[in-house]
Amino acid sequence: MITDLHLTTGILGKLNSVNSESPLVMVLGIRPDIIRASLIINRLREDLGSKFKLIWSGQHYSENLKDIFFNELQVSPPDIELEIKGDSDSELVSQMISKLSVTLREINPRAIIFLGDTNTVTGVIAAGQLNIPVVHIEGCMRSYDWRMPEEKYRTIADHSSDLIYAYLEEYKSQGLAEGIPNENIVVTGNPIVDVLEKYFINSKKRFSDIAFKELLITKYGLSDQEQFLVMTCHRRENVDNEHNLTNILNLADRLDHKVIFPAGYRTQKKINEFGIQIPSSVVMVDPIGYMELLEIMQRSSGVLTDSGTVVEECAILGVPSIQMRTSTERPQVYDVGASVKFDPRFTNQINTTISKFKNLSANSWKHPFGNGKASEFIADDLLNRYKAGSFFGHQPEKFRPFSDRSFS
Repeated sequence: MITDLHLTTGILGKLNSVNSESPLVMVLGIRPDIIRASLIINRLREDLGSKFKLIWSGQHYSENLKDIFFNELQVSPPDIELEIKGDSDSELVSQMISKLSVTLREINPRAIIFLGDTNTVTGVIAAGQLNIPVVHIEGCMRSYDWRMPEEKYRTIADHSSDLIYAYLEEYKSQGLAEGIPNENIVVTGNPIVDVLEKYFINSKKRFSDIAFKELLITKYGLSDQEQFLVMTCHRRENVDNEHNLTNILNLADRLDHKVIFPAGYRTQKKINEFGIQIPSSVVMVDPIGYMELLEIMQRSSGVLTDSGTVVEECAILGVPSIQMRTSTERPQVYDVGASVKFDPRFTNQINTTISKFKNLSANSWKHPFGNGKASEFIADDLLNRYKAGSFFGHQPEKFRPFSDRSFS
């Protein structure tokens, strides 16, 4: 028998000491998190002040992968940094749960917000153990490839959440099919549309033609008249696999143009460890800032990427792309004709991928990711729920399949 005390502090209840001063907390950990959440963070800070806390896990910790993005997106630094470190996912995840648990006990939040599908979102376990309501932004995406650690993480996050913000109706349908209650899922549109419109498409801080030509010549060694492609590659199934990584670089080498490749430090390390020769057509550089990346993508003839965020950005900007992944949780880019697939496991796909890629036409599709109001919608909804204290979404007595059984 479940006691009244358990009902108060456990499945249905609120934390005993939550009060009007308890903050709303967001936990992020990688570069795309900062980008996608930037407008939401700024709005929550503006309205809640010290009652909003941003926690940075430390999963991406170098300046090129973190600080520069906070600066460019005009987001104040995190209030708390967990500084998780490790050479393996298990080390990062174990530190994430243990360090976040200590922090949550100290600040006692009213609710905690996660985004995406990385090691950082495993912090939902710490929140769940403390019975803190969980909000998951970017929920119900599915690749249906259980070999991907990210697929496991996003599934754990969704099924641990009291409130899920899903970008598309299709994503909500996927969550409903898994038994997540309809009341727990809110469709919002994709915040990356809003971010691109504010910080890039409508920005007055973009590179001038003269400045961009100078960048091409001095940094990338290209002529100012030369067409080029851009590549990003970071996923573990590609970077940690010599065969896949070799195929990706061979694909880049077989294309007609020079390829600018801002490579993460781990990617560079693996290329060196495997002894893979960088093709002469590939210009590999250290990670670059967000605005510079968008600028070279926008002015390129196309993009090769294994990043979910980058392939969305390309679709929104009208830039053709090759998605270098075995499976994806963002198949909409294929549906609208913005991208073609390259499975890095298969060398014999290189020629057919190039042929399909050449048939893509820039700006020939309408992106499916929303109207540019997602960040505003999510922030408004979070603020309303914070003020009302209504984050708990799971109601076992309502959704329990055997409704004739009592909880008392």
